[in-house]
Amino acid sequence: MDDLIEDGKNSRWIVCKFCQSKVLRPSTARYEERELFLPFMQKKEDFTTENQEGETLKSHWLVPDMFAFENVGFSMTVESIKYLACADCERGPIGWHDITDKTRFYIALERVEHKQLPQ
Repeated sequence: MDDLIEDGKNSRWIVCKFCQSKVLRPSTARYEERELFLPFMQKKEDFTTENQEGETLKSHWLVPDMFAFENVGFSMTVESIKYLACADCERGPIGWHDITDKTRFYIALERVEHKQLPQ
């Protein structure tokens, strides 16, 4: 874990586990522990809002601005929540956003990979 954080921020690229698409550049997100429920990973066409099974995850990257993302898609709004997914392969959710707060976008550490790539 220590090698993923530098000065409280992500020290590596954050990429999709499935297609390796770049989600966030290094130093764009702050580490935060917060319990958030995310449905289990699936492809966009298989996603339904009824009877969602999932898990509560605690370790997240907090992104303060939606324009910081390199490549991310947003689900339809479910109550006040939008789930985040890879925009290329459409697998997710990799994260969570409450539309009532435009400064907090969460990416679950367990749902992505961290890579050393050229800037």
